[in-house]
Amino acid sequence: MLMPSIFSRDLFEEVFDPRFFGYGYQDNGLMKADVKETENCYELSIDLPGVKKEDLKAELKDGYLTIGATVNQDKDEQDSKGRYIRRERFSGSFNRSFYVGESVKQEEIKARFKDGTLTMVVPKKDKAPQVEEKKYIAIEG
Repeated sequence: MLMPSIFSRDLFEEVFDPRFFGYGYQDNGLMKADVKETENCYELSIDLPGVKKEDLKAELKDGYLTIGATVNQDKDEQDSKGRYIRRERFSGSFNRSFYVGESVKQEEIKARFKDGTLTMVVPKKDKAPQVEEKKYIAIEG
């Protein structure tokens, strides 16, 4: 390794951590999703720790189901004299999108939020077979 390291970590790893610039929220444990396919539907289970129900938003547009959340968290720890030992804040918004098809209607999607987990049931829609329309050319004569 060319860069000096402490405990097998690169000296600049924390300074240039991608999460510092707003990337890598999934590495942080935010919005990890499980998608389960059943015979009639897809079941999405999304972990949203620290998110309140009123801070969630789900939207269906152009065949994409987008789930968004806004988080404002404060964590304070003080010693006996009231001096700060650590102050951490996280404030931001994030979202995930899933393509569910353009034939799925908003009212057909069921959603439930309990214990920091959003569960959504999206029905499977078979693509309607397109009937080939026969067009004839008029022949004069």
